[in-house]
Amino acid sequence: MSDQQIDEVALGSWLAANVEGFAGPFTLTKFASGQSNPTYRIRAASGDFVMRRKPFGQLLPSAHAVDREYRLLSALHPLGFPVPEPLALCSDPEVIGAIFYIMEMAKGRPYADGALPDFDPGTRQRMYEQLVETLADLHNIDPVAADLANFGRPGNYFERQVARWTRQYRDSETEYIPEMERLIAFLPETLPEQSRTSIVHGDYRIDNVVFDGDGTLTAVLDWELATLGDPLADFSYLAMQWTMPADGGAGLAGLDLEALGIPGLDEIVELYSTRSGVPVAAKLDWYFAYNLFRLAGIVQGIKKRVLDGTASHAQAAEMAKRVPMLAKAAWGFALKAGA
Repeated sequence: MSDQQIDEVALGSWLAANVEGFAGPFTLTKFASGQSNPTYRIRAASGDFVMRRKPFGQLLPSAHAVDREYRLLSALHPLGFPVPEPLALCSDPEVIGAIFYIMEMAKGRPYADGALPDFDPGTRQRMYEQLVETLADLHNIDPVAADLANFGRPGNYFERQVARWTRQYRDSETEYIPEMERLIAFLPETLPEQSRTSIVHGDYRIDNVVFDGDGTLTAVLDWELATLGDPLADFSYLAMQWTMPADGGAGLAGLDLEALGIPGLDEIVELYSTRSGVPVAAKLDWYFAYNLFRLAGIVQGIKKRVLDGTASHAQAAEMAKRVPMLAKAAWGFALKAGA
């Protein structure tokens, strides 16, 4: 079955039986974003829904766990944390060829351009403050109280993550990249102490949240990489966007942030530290090196799927060219961190 072929008759029957209030007819439209887990808008007579499914084809063992995503949404939504309401999980791959889940359609839209050109400076400031505060609120949720005590493994988060992304990179490696080899040696030898154990999103940045038209944050999306771990992994990943070039994506480096109303890096460090109670290390360089290393591993996985013909993102081939650039940038921060 190709990436685009879904048995809509079988899907419709399952939706009618499992999603309360669902009524057809419906149309299925794939979102351009969400390259890891293909995401669809279901426009039905009864309203709009969103479907996320595993990709078709051969997958790495630990990747694309949409059932984990569903469990997390089911834990966070009742706490009032801004996530779409999860509605139903299909763990039988025979229905459409892969497991999937259905959630409500979040109000508003994500904004890919970190400069937020559609808004005025005051609204931009409020949007970025909400972005940081929402992350701090996530990290303040007690995983045990949320029934997520076993959502991640015990022990040092960065130790596990460096090992995991080294394996993922090795499993999808297509060429020799010297900086990746240096990082694979450097990162395990220089692990920071863990500040606390929190729910971490794993890909938290402005284009993975939804704002409504007046700039109010309504939902956090794309929980595929979520686990329990060090909250500074999430915060440093978000903060890294202040060092990444502004090219129409989430990166902000080179923009006149003050004129735009966007808080500077020092301001978000202070805002996050105050709200979360997690002191942010004075030097973020190690965390930036790790995050770029991990991002290189993720993009390498996409590159491998491009070569295998199973990538689902419309721009996957273009993204795949970024691996050496990300590795070089990661090694640059590793040098600043003492490598």
